[in-house]
Amino acid sequence: MPPTKTEWILRSFLTAIAAVAIIGAAGAAYVAGHKSSPGLLPPAPANAIETIVGSTAAAASAPAQAPAATPGPTAGTTPVTAQVAQTEQPVIGPDEHVLGKADAPVTIIEYASMTCPHCAHFNEQVMPRIKSEFIDKGLVRFVFRPFPLDGLAARASLLAQCTPSADGYFSMVDVLFRSQADWEHASDPLAALKQIGRTAGMQEADVDRCINDQEGLNKIVEGIKEAQAKFGVDSTPSFVINGKKFTNMPFEDEQENGTTTTGFSTVIKGLLPKS
Repeated sequence: MPPTKTEWILRSFLTAIAAVAIIGAAGAAYVAGHKSSPGLLPPAPANAIETIVGSTAAAASAPAQAPAATPGPTAGTTPVTAQVAQTEQPVIGPDEHVLGKADAPVTIIEYASMTCPHCAHFNEQVMPRIKSEFIDKGLVRFVFRPFPLDGLAARASLLAQCTPSADGYFSMVDVLFRSQADWEHASDPLAALKQIGRTAGMQEADVDRCINDQEGLNKIVEGIKEAQAKFGVDSTPSFVINGKKFTNMPFEDEQENGTTTTGFSTVIKGLLPKS
């Protein structure tokens, strides 16, 4: 029997990180009862951790539902773009997941939810060009920050945290996004997510620890609150580029009905030093 799409992706993942020893080290998660499509997310309450933990089992084990009001992008559609000026430059911590040179003139921070179809579209269609045309040339430093909008997305974020290197982390994120439709809409999404971890070489006990660690969840919640307070992030994917927030964008500028949608390429080039 030929391999399924998910199995094919996972095999590619295993090849990419064959030299990486995957360890289980993170934890459990439920992050708020919001769907993983662009939309408003209210500020996290002061007792966010207690609220989230109290709902973990029910939310994370329930089958994920496809977004009803905001479907993923389809061929020929133009994403909406918005930006908000910011005065405070982002600080990149030593333990963050980063691609590119530390002294790159442009820093892009992506806030994404693993069950967000627009995030999956960005990962597959836009991110490869940003990497080849800007990151690999030392012009952009790219930072990925989880912003899960539902319990399953939070557990997927924690699963990715179990990879011990930047290459392994981004490879797992890529696998999760590319196989999103398979595991998110499986009859038992949590079991499908765990299978991805086992196929990637993790022991079952490691997978369980990885998606059931309170400390990992606490860090994610703190990151969400910081993103809301500093940059006004309220949908996914959102991008903070040199201190300014942008929402979902194409790579190149697009025109539709006389309106121009600014793309990543234009924004990035506008921030590069003039030669």
